[in-house]
Amino acid sequence: MHEVAGMSLRVVALLAAVLSFGGPALAREVAKSTVAVREKEPQLSPARERQKRCGAEWRSLSTADKAAKGPTWPQFYSRCVKRLKAS
Repeated sequence: MHEVAGMSLRVVALLAAVLSFGGPALAREVAKSTVAVREKEPQLSPARERQKRCGAEWRSLSTADKAAKGPTWPQFYSRCVKRLKAS
C-alpha cells in the first residue's frame, strides 16, 4: 500500500516538474494552434445551419405561437427541419 502511495507521489512530482519547465510555453503553442484551426474552419454544415435557423425562429416565437407550432423544442425542431429540407 505504501509503495503505491509513494509511486503516485513521485509521478505527481515528476509531472509538476515537467509542467513547470514547459508549461507556459507549451500553453502558448497550444493556444496558437487552436486559433489557427479556428481560422481555417469551413462554413457551417447544412445540418448546423438548419439548427441555427430553427433556433432563431423558436426564440422569436411568443408563448402562444410556441403552443400552436408544437409545445416543445424537439417537436418544433423536427417540423422546422423537415420544412427547411423541403424548401
